[in-house]
Amino acid sequence: MLERQPQLKMQVGGFKNCFSACSEMLRLFSRALFFLPWLLQPAQAVTVLDDRQQKLEIAQAPQRIVSLLPSLTETVCALKQCHKLVGLDRYSNWPATVKDLPRVGGGLDPNIESIVALKPDLVLAAASTRGADRLQALGLKVLRLEPRNHADAQRVWRTVGQALHVPTADSDHAWQGIQAGLQAAVQSLEPQARQQRVYFEVSPAPYGASEASFIGETLTRMGVTNILPASMGPFPLVNPEWVVQSKPDVIMVGDSSRISMSQRPGWAGLRAMQGQRLCVFKQDESDMLVRAGPRMAEGTRLMADCLNRAAADVGKVLPQPGMAR
Repeated sequence: MLERQPQLKMQVGGFKNCFSACSEMLRLFSRALFFLPWLLQPAQAVTVLDDRQQKLEIAQAPQRIVSLLPSLTETVCALKQCHKLVGLDRYSNWPATVKDLPRVGGGLDPNIESIVALKPDLVLAAASTRGADRLQALGLKVLRLEPRNHADAQRVWRTVGQALHVPTADSDHAWQGIQAGLQAAVQSLEPQARQQRVYFEVSPAPYGASEASFIGETLTRMGVTNILPASMGPFPLVNPEWVVQSKPDVIMVGDSSRISMSQRPGWAGLRAMQGQRLCVFKQDESDMLVRAGPRMAEGTRLMADCLNRAAADVGKVLPQPGMAR
């Protein structure tokens, strides 16, 4: 009998432990049942407004996205939704993970059949994208957004975040990080670099970035003068003679514009040209600079570096990354 007492005690102790563990499991199970109705509820539909003032209802988070504008592609990826992209315009090239995705033309010549074949549940396009009405007529959801200034960029960021069902807190936090980086880049401009007169060329036609564009607004934040007034529109076609008469201190252009600049009447005599106060950006740098999206801070840093070098190295070639080479 005495030999059985330890065994009885062990059995009683085991029952107590089992009872305690089972009670805890029942408690956790009850809590799970309490929250189950909320977990099983379908995602709440969102309604967003595009640049044509058209409302678009998106019932659930899109899983197959086609983007027809590089800045929108970059926004999707910056919101950590890159894995949902299934097709892109021919110019989207950042981040590197998108380079192998199918291409479906561009904003001016989208391949309707290719887009439809990808079975997207959301198409992101510029307001000016041709074929957008046709895509809508075929039953696709098309969200048209085209950022041109800083206010547009913020609005587009929020709208894309809403459309993709990204939590507002996450979207806002990411945007604050972009703005902090942009402000730090603005503040990196040296005092002697301010008050310079700048001409920024977007493409060789030539099209420029005026005060009304997000590039122009960034230059204004830096305290430099843009020779293209806001009244010309964000990205106007520029008469080369206007630039000659405006006499910019610094010229910012992409590699594609460099050769044609010397052939424009009167440009060889510009002090910016004679003093080599030129910032000639490589293709990947130009892409970053002209897209109003999540890389605006990096683009601003490139412009600040350009202006600092131009102010310090008057009469010299600017061999800094993003500068004339």
